[in-house]
Amino acid sequence: MINTDIYNYINILDKAADAANMRNELISNNIANVDTPNYKRKDIDFESVLQAELAGGRTLNQSVNMANKDLSVLDPQVFTDNSNLSYRLDGNNVDISTEEAYLAENTIRYQLLIDQMNQEFSRYQTVLSSSSS
Repeated sequence: MINTDIYNYINILDKAADAANMRNELISNNIANVDTPNYKRKDIDFESVLQAELAGGRTLNQSVNMANKDLSVLDPQVFTDNSNLSYRLDGNNVDISTEEAYLAENTIRYQLLIDQMNQEFSRYQTVLSSSSS
């Protein structure tokens, strides 16, 4: 975390990228356990945590500034999905096709977040280089 207001958006994007990375690991673990009897798929909930933190009738800048005061409120929650349901006789509820689709979607999301951070740093670099001329 970078402790200055100029990096507030980057700090939020960083937390989102960390959550996407964690989700990649969980999905990969689900895929690895596709044949493990009684295994229940795991996932994280980050989007609703972020949405709740940024809501509240404030402007986006105000919401981002508030979230940056304590970034730990943006920690994703790992949960076991459909822990009482199973689509197979062995008690496992992992569907390989669904997990692969989630993995592809999450990989795109992660790349997008990294691209957004790079664009933010590029803007700062442009401002700094033009102000020093």
